[in-house]
Amino acid sequence: MIQTIDKGEAIRRMNFWGSEGEPFLFVIDFELERPIVLKLDEVPPESLLYDINGKRNFQKRTPSPKPVFFEKHAMPQAQYHQAFQLVMNNLKAGNSYLANLAFPTPVSTNLSLREAFFASQARYRLWQDNQFVCFSPEPFVTIDRNGQIASFPMKGTIDAALPEAKQQLLNNPKETAEHATIVDLIRNDLSMVAENVRVKRYRYIEEIETHQGGLLQSSSEIIGQLERGYEGRLGDIIFQLLPAGSISGAPKRKTVEIIQAAEGQARGYYTGICGIFDGKQLNSGVMIRFIEQTAEGMVFKSGGGITANSTEEEEYEEMLRKAYLPFAFRPELAAR
Repeated sequence: MIQTIDKGEAIRRMNFWGSEGEPFLFVIDFELERPIVLKLDEVPPESLLYDINGKRNFQKRTPSPKPVFFEKHAMPQAQYHQAFQLVMNNLKAGNSYLANLAFPTPVSTNLSLREAFFASQARYRLWQDNQFVCFSPEPFVTIDRNGQIASFPMKGTIDAALPEAKQQLLNNPKETAEHATIVDLIRNDLSMVAENVRVKRYRYIEEIETHQGGLLQSSSEIIGQLERGYEGRLGDIIFQLLPAGSISGAPKRKTVEIIQAAEGQARGYYTGICGIFDGKQLNSGVMIRFIEQTAEGMVFKSGGGITANSTEEEEYEEMLRKAYLPFAFRPELAAR
């Protein structure tokens, strides 16, 4: 059983172990109410498995070749409509410029959470015993041994099979505005903890393989420089940047209030962060692409950014499109 702690204790552990060069794992929920911070050599693999950009606590294995099915049961669009309208009303009133709206989609699959973890391919993977599995492509922040901090907000998704998909994504006015807003937000966030903050790469494209085929996603890279001795302030630095701007919105504090009212339920670890400090460097990811075990069955939590230019139908479809298994496409893995 994994023990959770409060925010103050999480910050204390991260600061102290950072100053001591002690490697540790951290998992922080969206509401900042149930952090997990453990020394790496004390993470129990029977209860928690991780793969943080190649650093893992298990032996790599070949996934089972058994045929896989994965079926989505979409939430009623009328229910989504109410939440979407609440967000749009706040956008039109000037209370927010961008709000990330997310919901759980019930799913049926013959994979257990643990099997999904081992079968998945993603930069950031996490499995917690009978609770959730996460296979996220999105970094949160990295800190190198010289104190350079970097963030990689991911905003903008399109089916890679569409004609000229890359140009469609880059030329889409709504996606362009959404991405610019998030880059500005993250640049401001990093400026709270670092100096010389600047955009190093703007709107580069990456392809992600899923059981539904390929997706193109656009990201940017923003960097800054931490002051000397930052290792003893790792907890303060990370918590000051939360929640992640890419899955909340701008302005952050008011937008979080709006999406909590619209969604009507706590997100838990979905859209929180997970990461590792290896004693010299820190690497962390945003916990998107997320399946959770509930009393009613498995749900896949997903969402997207809403702007004043958004349309309800497109946002509803994007939310469902992001509910996928991150496997290379093979016919026997196709959703039924």
